[in-house]
Amino acid sequence: EVQLVESGGGLVQPGGSLRLSCAASGFAFSSYFMSWVRQAPGKGLEWVSTINSGGGSTTYVDSVKGRFTISRDNAKNTLYLQMNSLKLEDTAVYYCARGYGLGNYRGQGTQVTVSS
Repeated sequence: EVQLVESGGGLVQPGGSLRLSCAASGFAFSSYFMSWVRQAPGKGLEWVSTINSGGGSTTYVDSVKGRFTISRDNAKNTLYLQMNSLKLEDTAVYYCARGYGLGNYRGQGTQVTVSS
């Protein structure tokens, strides 16, 4: 059974940082592209970033380029998202997704709230 469990969300002030983690199990993690997607209050799912299976290639939505960094540790079956210089508009539930784009499996999500 595919399982994706996100953690690391919380409340942070504008300009602050958070690091999200996603523990994956039930599939060959190192063989898959992985992504982060988010859903802001009252809005649909938005793709944020994708990393290839080996970790050497990454892509980002324009709104987070230069602020967010996706990475993975295939030995630990874990995906990460380092988020710096957070803005109010980054407030959302963040989901780890298997595959690129919105993925074909997603976890339960972790809430990130940016507020002063």
